[in-house]
Amino acid sequence: MNMIERWGKLVRQESVGVVTDVLRGLLFLASQLYRLAMTVRNYLYDRGWFKVYRVGIPVISVGNLTVGGTGKSPTVALLAKWFRDRNFRVAIISRGYGAGRDGINDEAKEIEKRLPDVPHLQNPNRYAAAIVAETELGMQVLIMDDGFQHRRLHRDLEIVLLDATQPFGFGYMLPRGMLRESVRSLRRADVVVLTRSDLVTRQQIADTRLTVQRFAPRATWVEANHQVTELVNASGTNKPKESLIGRKVFAFCGIGNPEAFFETVRKCGAEVVDSIAFPDHHAYSSADIERIIAKCQARPEFFLCTGKDLAKLDVDQIGDVALWAVQIDLRCSVGADALDDQLRRVVDKITLDATD
Repeated sequence: MNMIERWGKLVRQESVGVVTDVLRGLLFLASQLYRLAMTVRNYLYDRGWFKVYRVGIPVISVGNLTVGGTGKSPTVALLAKWFRDRNFRVAIISRGYGAGRDGINDEAKEIEKRLPDVPHLQNPNRYAAAIVAETELGMQVLIMDDGFQHRRLHRDLEIVLLDATQPFGFGYMLPRGMLRESVRSLRRADVVVLTRSDLVTRQQIADTRLTVQRFAPRATWVEANHQVTELVNASGTNKPKESLIGRKVFAFCGIGNPEAFFETVRKCGAEVVDSIAFPDHHAYSSADIERIIAKCQARPEFFLCTGKDLAKLDVDQIGDVALWAVQIDLRCSVGADALDDQLRRVVDKITLDATD
């Protein structure tokens, strides 16, 4: 078990004992220091003591309140496609966390395969990336991936994602919990999207919405599901999602919420005979492949991973077993029209700027 997995068990209260209680206490003390730092930082931005930079085109931020996978990549893809379908020049900008030697991370590779006509600029200085997209590429609108905590670049629409299976990071800030900043920060949100809403009960959804309304009463509320649309392999071959029904699969992933991915696979009708969860943005090595093969006791019909994992592995099989990735799209079940209204307001700004 690696350090990330041990940490996950600690914050989820899955491990017990005197030693783990002491470790949780230490993590709590560290989380208070982190909370103080984030509170001071946000205060300085709110008061205007830290400068916020603007560009001449609208910026949409897609981010989350917690660490881990909330569905940013399918949400960014959904938004980019929305603007491309309406013939607007849209680009994605991101920090590029976990980038490989080529300077591109797994999320960018996945989105490039899905949306080859949408530029993706990765730069820790997202203001600089935005300037390039506006002045050199002639973009009309920008989508900032993982932008909620990046306050240096002004945004015209703030979209915050909450994973329905763990919306508030177990109630603690990092590293005791998974919150990247206080729940109070939701007051900055224009839109709150509850992802994976099909994996929880209506009562859980209602409880989450009630908490959101306390801090962001005017934010647009959207409920969305992660839906598998098809299977793809590294060679670009596609298979219908119905291929999962009744099939024995070995599932693995390197994302922030692996259990949600495994449950999504089960809901498609597959039998997950075994699984491995790697840390988020994991860089796969030959040792990892050997670990997967070694753990594969019940021979699966194929291996299954996420699009991000496939982008890193870039192989059609592991050993003599085929490797497929699930193509996941975001589908809004509640609030789709309200989200469209928010995006149309961005379109109005683009149109207004074009007439000035």
